[in-house]
Amino acid sequence: MKKVCIINTGGTFGMDRGQRGYRPVPGFLERQLKKIDELYREGMPDFDLVEYDPVIDSSNMTPGHWLQIATDISNRYNAYDGFVVIHGTDTMAHTASALPFMLKGLNKPVILTGSQIPLLEIRNDARENLITAIQLAVEYHIPEVCIFFGNRLLRGCRSTKVSATSFAAFDSPNYAPLGTVGTNINVYTHRFRAADKTVALEVVPIHAQSVATFRLFPGVNPEVLDNVLRQPLVALILETYGVGNGPSCDQRLLDVLESASQRGAVVVSCTQCQHGSVQQQNYDAGSAFFDAGVISGNDMTIEAAMAKLQYLFTIHDDVELIKEQIVTNLVGELTVEFD
Repeated sequence: MKKVCIINTGGTFGMDRGQRGYRPVPGFLERQLKKIDELYREGMPDFDLVEYDPVIDSSNMTPGHWLQIATDISNRYNAYDGFVVIHGTDTMAHTASALPFMLKGLNKPVILTGSQIPLLEIRNDARENLITAIQLAVEYHIPEVCIFFGNRLLRGCRSTKVSATSFAAFDSPNYAPLGTVGTNINVYTHRFRAADKTVALEVVPIHAQSVATFRLFPGVNPEVLDNVLRQPLVALILETYGVGNGPSCDQRLLDVLESASQRGAVVVSCTQCQHGSVQQQNYDAGSAFFDAGVISGNDMTIEAAMAKLQYLFTIHDDVELIKEQIVTNLVGELTVEFD
């Protein structure tokens, strides 16, 4: 019989009601799972539940929790056919973006899922998300970290949360789904990353780095950006307009960016648009930022860019090497590479 490991980090999925709203409660999910008859029917795999202590709202997720998840998968890797990680939706895309960098040599499914309504409620999306995630984790060879949510299987490092209330809470704006679920489960293997079966799984830790995001807006004060870019900041994700444009007539703003780049800060441009890619030199307004030392983030999500920067600054000291790696596709986080 195939076997799946379910790792419960917390989140809405297994929460109970409390005086101040839904809250994570140790042991509560295990009791709820025993009430789902479908989990124990013939044809379903055996499973073990690993519950974190404490279980948390994903708003409290940190790189330390990412390392715990990656380590737990590594320690149990040979004992299971696949892994399902129950996770809160608020930062699920961040975790799903970080784990591909951390799980080097992954050749088994790691499926993150959760819900918008807790399992304890009569009407919920938790039950179907879990059952299908378990089936995906053991019945298909998916050598990637993915999110399964709202009947779609998405590459983890391409995913972002797009709705606070819809059951279709996540999207992969610049990469097609790896699978869709209706009356049938359709998995599109040609979209998977090729796994290197000769490499054993290795956990590469990501340590919290001084990285931030800054969203451009009309009338932005260069002094505010200058304050953000001061040490100990090592990298900034600059959320630019369109294909990487910004207020190119504001020389003070450009000077701030150029000064930061010259002192070693890595500034990466990611578009504010949900779909599309940064192509800085398509417009003069983008070329000015390129000339100031801003690097294209191509079509990465903010979550993927954040995880990638923290990963690169964890494993490298050479800023020029980090800049080269930003525009290189490492784990499927970007589609195309630009000069």
